[in-house]
Amino acid sequence: MNDFDSLRLQLEALSEPLKLLRDALNIGNLNDQISELEARAQEPDFWTNVEKAQETQTVIRRLQKRINRYTDLEKSREDLLVLCELGTEAEDDDVFQEVHEGYSELKRNFESMRLETLLTGEYDKNNAILTLHAGAGGTEAQDWVEMLYRMYNRWAELHDFELKELDYLDGDEAGIKSASIMITGDNAYGYLRSEIGVHRLVRISPFDSSGRRHTSFASCEVIPELDDSINITINPVDLRVDTYRASGKGGQHINKTDSAIRLTHLPTGCVVSCQSERSQLQNRETAMGMLKAKLFALAQAAHMDRIEDLKGNQMDIAWGSQIRSYVFCPYTMVKDHRTGYEETDVQSVMDGKIDGFINAFLSGMQIEK
Repeated sequence: MNDFDSLRLQLEALSEPLKLLRDALNIGNLNDQISELEARAQEPDFWTNVEKAQETQTVIRRLQKRINRYTDLEKSREDLLVLCELGTEAEDDDVFQEVHEGYSELKRNFESMRLETLLTGEYDKNNAILTLHAGAGGTEAQDWVEMLYRMYNRWAELHDFELKELDYLDGDEAGIKSASIMITGDNAYGYLRSEIGVHRLVRISPFDSSGRRHTSFASCEVIPELDDSINITINPVDLRVDTYRASGKGGQHINKTDSAIRLTHLPTGCVVSCQSERSQLQNRETAMGMLKAKLFALAQAAHMDRIEDLKGNQMDIAWGSQIRSYVFCPYTMVKDHRTGYEETDVQSVMDGKIDGFINAFLSGMQIEK
């Protein structure tokens, strides 16, 4: 059996998994949803509510994108099978290399879509609110937060997710003390919940004139954005509200009024901040949504039915334990301590290519089930 025959058999073997994937993605139902939404978009009063109309258009694009991704898988497989036949006849090494690379890419894309079907958690489909905090270590830890902030921004951009900065607190000399971003897109929370925990950096510090190796820590907290269907009541007596002057990256977006809001839930010590809007009222509304989502996530993690039962010691749940190490020196490696998955191309990881870690986590969750 020659190499082309081996590749052809592997491509043919993908036929049944692709059919199963089509059923899992419910492609037929997605087409029906698009037809229904497009019909609604043709109604005369569709643009009366601009915000709702834009949301509908966004949903149509997302559904169509999912269908297109699956269709591309089928077409890619068919094209590669044709190339296999041509390459077999011509005994062309260049064609073999093209088919081999195409098959590897097809498998990666197939696996990525298959993992999407594992996102069956109640809130996996929701948008995500991601918050980073610097651990002990001063400027070094704050610089590490900025590196992680860039990594998650790049990851979101690679997946065509929308980003909105909610809060941003500059470091004392460099980096970021803390930052919160809203990441909007299909299954954003489902993917990013794999990032919850403490991230460890080992490198030669650029802030150490002696060139010594430093270890820094930063925490990543991810909570789902909640919709109006979840009713959470917070007693005003349990809230401390602080206002302050908003700032942004490098001192940008400075406001002359104290429009930024910080909410502290006194029974738990839970703190959220928002400065993304110029209006103090809007910032308070966004911060309240963040606080409710955070308390809800904490209550679920602690298996509590009522927010009122949460106490301060439950806050440890949000920080968790060290989940991943990023080593820049004396060797280069990023390793996830929960799954054992690792990458040696640290720079690629810092450029947002963290899907391998996310996929390993999701696969592990599926095995546990």
